[in-house]
Amino acid sequence: MDEPLFGAPPVTVAPGAVHVPGWLDAPTQRSLLGHCRDWARGPAGTRHHTMPRGGRMSVSMTSLGWFWRPYSYSDRLPDGTAVQPFPDMLGELADRALTATLGRPSTGEEPPYDIALINFYDAHARMGMHQDRDEHADMPVVSLSLGDTCVFRFGNTETRTRPYTDVQLRSGDLFVFGGPARMAYHGVPRTFPDTAPSWLDLRGRLNITLRALGSP
Repeated sequence: MDEPLFGAPPVTVAPGAVHVPGWLDAPTQRSLLGHCRDWARGPAGTRHHTMPRGGRMSVSMTSLGWFWRPYSYSDRLPDGTAVQPFPDMLGELADRALTATLGRPSTGEEPPYDIALINFYDAHARMGMHQDRDEHADMPVVSLSLGDTCVFRFGNTETRTRPYTDVQLRSGDLFVFGGPARMAYHGVPRTFPDTAPSWLDLRGRLNITLRALGSP
């Protein structure tokens, strides 16, 4: 695969949506991957959620801070166990991401980032076009990629169909969308197997999305 573009400048995909190639350096990616594996061994494990119409998601998910199920959040797992806490290190990453993409950190007066959804894509996993609309806060969504390259389809706020822009997200890339892009439809129509960096011990793709739940 191509060498990661560490230090590449941000690319504005749409108003409020910014892609930063190679934002995470190699040591940070390795460290974050190790944490993801530890979190996946926690009480929530990884789950393939069943959607309301009966379809089973092809990605497997681990929740931190709040447990996501279609289409709501809970502070408890289905068996009543408390959800693993949201790690401070991910809140710090979210704050850095806002500075890198939107030119500002969180002010401290906004709802804090308190949700991490970690999705694992094997070679056959996909994510259909959807909106991230289960949160009460309108804080930007912060997305971090590890492992295999994918096609990330970033659309409009009105429909799952065109117009949309396809962006290749590689290991270490950052993508943030907020403001006028916060309710844009987006999805992952394909991944490219065996494209993860050779120095990262990962087959498949991990996507870590950071969000703020806020108050209803």
